[in-house]
Amino acid sequence: MTEEIIFPIRINRYLALRGLVTRRAADDLIARGLVLINGQRAELGDRVASAETRVEVLKDKKTASKKFTYVAYCKPRGVITHSPQGEESSIGDISGFAGLFPLGRLDKASEGLILLTDDGRVTERLLHPRYAHEKEYLVTVREKILPSVKMIFEAGIENDDERLTAKRVQILGPHTLSIVLTEGKKHQIRRMLDAVHLTVEKLVRTRIMGVHLGALKSGQSRLLKGSARASFLKSIGLEESL
Repeated sequence: MTEEIIFPIRINRYLALRGLVTRRAADDLIARGLVLINGQRAELGDRVASAETRVEVLKDKKTASKKFTYVAYCKPRGVITHSPQGEESSIGDISGFAGLFPLGRLDKASEGLILLTDDGRVTERLLHPRYAHEKEYLVTVREKILPSVKMIFEAGIENDDERLTAKRVQILGPHTLSIVLTEGKKHQIRRMLDAVHLTVEKLVRTRIMGVHLGALKSGQSRLLKGSARASFLKSIGLEESL
């Protein structure tokens, strides 16, 4: 799901919602005279009146187009996503992709799939709650799982003045369950399990939307390219960079 474009709309926001560039990059293109509205050079602050308005983004022959990178990475347990303290290691320290940033977070004690990129357009479209993108987790717990856990999690629970809800839960065995979330509240799965007196032994994120962890082992990665890359961008309403 992408955000609806409501007219009239500022030209920089229009380009961002179209998935062409970030708002900041749109402002830069406008300032350089590379955006036309109905054949006329756009100015900062101009608005697009309607869906019938013709908007063009010209190619800058002096600047090579940037090809963004998207990587599926298996975060090891014990590694933090951002801002290491003391002897801690972050994804940027060990992934081999120092120029890329992680999309979202995966807590230190958890492991599994996280996406890395240098495309700033992706952040809001992947992480904002209004888009309700699915993330799937495989969880092993110490205690035996009661059948009622599925109903409780899918109905939602109150915890620290927040409503925590799973979109879908499957009990795979006495100590194993799959949990699909469309929200990303801090330590959400651990808090939900703690509320029903289950202790996490292992928590692995296995899927983000249509991107799967697959055969990746701890610390391994793969580039999203070809149909996988195109499918990922389409799923969040983005086009290839200009």
